[in-house]
Amino acid sequence: MAGNEKINILIVEDHPIFRMGLRELINQEADMTVCGEAASVQEARKLLMNVNPDLLVVDLSLKDSSGFDLIQDIRSRSGSKIPILVLSMHDETLHAQRCLKAGARGYIMKQEATVSVVKAIRRILKGYLYVSEKVSSRLLETVVSHPDAMHENPLDHLTNRELEIFQMIGQGLHTSEIAERLHLSAKTVGTYRERIKAKLGFSHGMDMVRYAVLWVSQGVIPSKS
Repeated sequence: MAGNEKINILIVEDHPIFRMGLRELINQEADMTVCGEAASVQEARKLLMNVNPDLLVVDLSLKDSSGFDLIQDIRSRSGSKIPILVLSMHDETLHAQRCLKAGARGYIMKQEATVSVVKAIRRILKGYLYVSEKVSSRLLETVVSHPDAMHENPLDHLTNRELEIFQMIGQGLHTSEIAERLHLSAKTVGTYRERIKAKLGFSHGMDMVRYAVLWVSQGVIPSKS
C-alpha cells in the first residue's frame, strides 16, 4: 500500500462473537483496518456497492447462503479481482479444493484463524495462495495415498448445496435438523438426499450415510467397496 494508506478488509461472518474477534485481530495490525462487516451474502453484496476492500474474509457457512455463492458472484463480475480468504469450521480437503477452484485465494480453518488469519491475508495480498498446514498435509496425503481421487472424485459430481447436505449427513444430522439449519423444507432436503444417492450410485440410503460418515471422519474419499 502506498504511503500511510491502510489495507481495507471486509469480513463476511454470521457469528457476532467470532466476527468481533476477527475485527480485533485485524485492527491490531498498524497497516490494516476492517472497512465493513456483513453477516450474510445479501449484506455483503450491498456493502460491496459502497466500499472497495482490498480483500474479503468469508465464512463458508452463512445464514442465508453458502460462502461459495459470494465467491462465485464476485468472480462473475466483469473485472472483479478482489482476493478472497475463506474461513471454515470443516477441514475436508474437498472444500478447500472447491473454494480455490471457485476463485478464492486462501482457505483456513476457524480454529486456526487466531494464529493464521493475518499471515494468510499478507500472503494473499502478495499474490500467493494460502492454505493451512493441516489442509496442505491432507492434500498431499490424498495425492500420495489416493492418487486416483485427484482425477476421479465422485463428489465432484455434487453441486455445492448437495455437498453441504452430504457433509451434514456425514455429521449425523437427520433430515429435519438439516432442513432447520439450512432454512429449507424437509421435503426439499429429502429431494436433495435422493439426488445425492443417485449421483453417487447408491441403491440404499444407509449405504450413502455410511459413505458420508467415513468421508467426514477420515477427510478423504473412502472406497465404496
